[in-house]
Amino acid sequence: MTDDPLARNRLENEESPYLQQHADNPVNWQPWDETALEAARERDRPIFLSIGYSSCHWCHVMAEESFEDGTVAEVLNEQFVPIKVDREERPDLDSVYQTLAQLVSGRGGWPLSVWLTPDQKPFHVGTYFPREPRRGMPGFLEVLGKLRARYTDEREEIEARAEEWTEAVEDELSSTPERSGEVGDDLLARAGETAVQRADRTHGGFGSGGPKFPQTGRLRILLRAYGRTGREQFRTVATEALEALIEGGIYDQVGGGFHRYATDREWVVPHFEKMLYDNAEIPRVLLLGYQVTGEDRYAAAARETFEFLRRELRHPEGGLFSTLDARSAPRDDPGASEEGAFYTWTPAAVREAVESEADADLFCDRYGVTEAGNFEGETVLTRDASIPELAEAYELDPDAVEERLETAREQVFDARSERPRPNRDEKVLAGWNGLAISALASGGLVLDPSYAETAGEALSFCRRHLWDGSDDRLHRRYKDGDVRIDGYLEDYAFLARGAFDTYQVTGDLEQLSFALDLGDALIERFWDADAGTLYFTPAGGERLIARPQELSDQSTPSSAGVAAETLLALDGVRPDDRFAEVAAGVLETHADTIERDPLRHASLTLAADRYRNGSAELTIAAESIPDEWRDRLATTYLPARILTRRPPTADGLDAWLDRLEMADAPPIWAGRDARDGQPTVYACRAFACSPPQHDLEAAIEWLRE
Repeated sequence: MTDDPLARNRLENEESPYLQQHADNPVNWQPWDETALEAARERDRPIFLSIGYSSCHWCHVMAEESFEDGTVAEVLNEQFVPIKVDREERPDLDSVYQTLAQLVSGRGGWPLSVWLTPDQKPFHVGTYFPREPRRGMPGFLEVLGKLRARYTDEREEIEARAEEWTEAVEDELSSTPERSGEVGDDLLARAGETAVQRADRTHGGFGSGGPKFPQTGRLRILLRAYGRTGREQFRTVATEALEALIEGGIYDQVGGGFHRYATDREWVVPHFEKMLYDNAEIPRVLLLGYQVTGEDRYAAAARETFEFLRRELRHPEGGLFSTLDARSAPRDDPGASEEGAFYTWTPAAVREAVESEADADLFCDRYGVTEAGNFEGETVLTRDASIPELAEAYELDPDAVEERLETAREQVFDARSERPRPNRDEKVLAGWNGLAISALASGGLVLDPSYAETAGEALSFCRRHLWDGSDDRLHRRYKDGDVRIDGYLEDYAFLARGAFDTYQVTGDLEQLSFALDLGDALIERFWDADAGTLYFTPAGGERLIARPQELSDQSTPSSAGVAAETLLALDGVRPDDRFAEVAAGVLETHADTIERDPLRHASLTLAADRYRNGSAELTIAAESIPDEWRDRLATTYLPARILTRRPPTADGLDAWLDRLEMADAPPIWAGRDARDGQPTVYACRAFACSPPQHDLEAAIEWLRE
């Protein structure tokens, strides 16, 4: 084998499923490593950087059109250093160059195509390019030729642009304001008002066209603003969006779980990939919607999504895989690959799957299955007719309609299970697992304690495989026993929140201990006291052209926002103020940014609300939560609630403090023993506390006064 790294495709030893998809390309792809970067510097060749992920539809298209083409490969191999990056493994690189795309063109996305000088400075950026010019888009071969010529003939101009763009990216991502500020007490209400103004009141959600994304951060703002103010409009707009999510094609009506986004305003046709983070954040907000409204259908959709996670994204040892592809082989062509093939239906396919012809007709009417279809001649299932409408049309009792529909759904599910399945990306990512752990823990309180067990198993997997306790370091990715990549802020923050949320439901001290360890490590690695901010990459990590911050919510919540709110929540179980001081520092540094656009910075807005208006604290001193208390908590929405558990006796608490290496009890536990040998609850908010109660209802009412 040649010693020249650029003479061969070097992705064969990479564990990333996305990189493995390109390991057989004729392009001599390089991973992002020092070997490739050094080769670019030594030969003074421009870098072609391609960033994508395994379930990305247009990544597949560009690969088929260009990266599998011998002519394109020859140009890339001879004139560039082609580097392929999985954005799910390297969100830091993706953040840097997506920011550039937004600054230059106002849009980003995947695949992201960036041309860099050998020292990583960008001089051209785009997303998908067809091989040949099409619909106003330049052809990829044409772009390669022009850029290589310019790199040779107009080098000074190329380098000047690269310097200018690099400075712009660094200013956008790394800088912080010179002066700190303060968010107003009414920030949450104003954010809710803005969300109402931007809502699609006809079809639900946000935006006047497609694509439409779940926007769970905005929904959490609306529900919390409703909880704080009681303004009915906040609740109404939130529930309109929740209805759209569970009734439209973005929701898998047969198997549970959510697709990535809807391509249209009406929420009919989704982009069919299923991401772990969506199937964490959406059920989490559905459970809040259930607590606010009492609508069982929100709880049912959350339950079905958790069952999807258990069934299709669960590692045998408990961790959770990353994605299901949008594409799979159609039933009549096993060698092909089409978007949505696993999920779409025709009337004939439904009748083949459902034993009763009458039930098949009922199913088709319920979910809008027609001969014409709504997606390339087939139908994406939506809740097209209501149960009362069907009951009237079929002259049936509504309960009978629901029973027959469930029978038909089960038969359709069984038939679908025989189809070729979408590929699964079996990376286990610490941060994404943290999001799912939080959601499952909430499900353990609201729906079924077994979901908290699933959360605990996923948390244990991450602690066992990704946490190095010898130096308090979290790794990002596990794949088939291979552990790589130092964790980013989102990994520490999301997993810390997941660990704390699981402790709140289970009372397991080890889960709390892990959350506190992650909080300490987060501050140690990502907090910059001089800049007053939490950076996305660790101090002393790989040097890129900018050290990014993640302040805005995107496909996942803002890591800085989740970190700040999690530190504020964890502050209650710390005897010192370190966590609160860091959270306050972040919020004060970025106060003006949050105030200018609270919806874009939804997670920071929620953190700022907790900081300004406090948490609703419930401390339960008991060996276990009484069943009737658990039932009441399951149906109760309290904005920014913290549920802490502690042993009923002082001796039991001392043992906990020894395990946590705390000399003194934090205020949330101190002096709060169980009274009269019975489970006892203490309620606190805004530095005031109720008397100890044996009646949870009385404690909740005290918090609501």
